[in-house]
Amino acid sequence: MSYIPFPDISPEVFSIPLGPITFTLRWYALAYIAGLLIGWQLILRMVRTPRLWAGAPPMQPEAVERLLTWVIFGVIIGGRLGYVLFYQPGFFLQNPAQILRVWEGGMSFHGGFAGVIVAGIWFCRRENIPMLSMADLMAAVVPIGLFLGRIANFINAELWGRPTSLPWGVAFPGEAAQTCDGILTICARHPSQLYEAALEGLLLFTVFTWLIWRCDWLKTPGRIAGLFFLGYGLARFAVEFVRQPDAQFVSDGNPLGLALHMGGYGLTMGQILTLPMIAAGLWFLTRAKPA
Repeated sequence: MSYIPFPDISPEVFSIPLGPITFTLRWYALAYIAGLLIGWQLILRMVRTPRLWAGAPPMQPEAVERLLTWVIFGVIIGGRLGYVLFYQPGFFLQNPAQILRVWEGGMSFHGGFAGVIVAGIWFCRRENIPMLSMADLMAAVVPIGLFLGRIANFINAELWGRPTSLPWGVAFPGEAAQTCDGILTICARHPSQLYEAALEGLLLFTVFTWLIWRCDWLKTPGRIAGLFFLGYGLARFAVEFVRQPDAQFVSDGNPLGLALHMGGYGLTMGQILTLPMIAAGLWFLTRAKPA
């Protein structure tokens, strides 16, 4: 059996003892920080480039820093509540104090994205900024955070894929190293985190960069946002076929981790949550009109 050994990478960037406690910076936290800061700088660059817009840019550069604050709250609060509601509501209903323990892991992209949407709507109304143009700006930079976040998931050896015999399968450590189908052998799995990093992150960001800077797509409000909804939804839906489902959805009678059964077929929770995004993407793209 051909496979790739998991690289010897620590989930921690560094640790600093500070008296009775130890400050630890993890790659996952660094991915969030870097994604937000890079996105902030790219939005600044876009609003400082008048030729990208049909008229005046939708917001002033000094407003972008205020937007960053709202986005941070939206990502953290929405991401955590999304994980609680979508993936483990029973556990957190019995242990409500655990909801606040964000540092122990447990964030949902769909929840974080919903939190950013709510924060963005509130910010647009507060600052009198066109919502569709704001949606385009934010959608254009989200793939950066997705790319970095999925790389951090890989380093953490979490959210791995289903067992595979393909030569690029990765032998993840820990729980993922359990036997495949009862056979005592190396359990290689799809590196689904890297699939998502490539599709949801690198590919979408490359396409958006070309469309914004070469094809003037920001002059038609809603097109970039629509393409993000559609592109992310299709990419996530596809990767779910090889991604290991969350443990709470797996049982003896449901080994595929299906959250919804329909006539013998079913969808995972990740696929269910992408369907509204795909529909929204199609709606935005069909209704987008030049400014």
